[in-house]
Amino acid sequence: QVQLVESGGGLAQPGGSLRLSCAASGFTFSSYAMSWARQAPGKGLEWVSGIYSDGSDTYYADSVKGRFTISRDGLTLYLQMNSLKPEDTAVYYCNAKGSWGQGTQVTVSS
Repeated sequence: QVQLVESGGGLAQPGGSLRLSCAASGFTFSSYAMSWARQAPGKGLEWVSGIYSDGSDTYYADSVKGRFTISRDGLTLYLQMNSLKPEDTAVYYCNAKGSWGQGTQVTVSS
């Protein structure tokens, strides 16, 4: 049974940084691509970033390119978020094998 648990969200000031983590279990972590998505208040789910199973390639939405970095290590998926903007405010979810975690709230505000 796939289990994904996100953490690391919180309140950040514009221009600040946060690092999200997604602890994975219940599947062979190294065999699957993974991704991050987010849902802002009143909006639909937006894909943010993806990474190959072996970490050899990464992809980013234009809205976060150059500011966010996805990575994976051991049994954890990460999203380093720098130069945060108010429009990055959302609940962030990790995804693997069609399953989603419960999400972690990120709020960017002064």
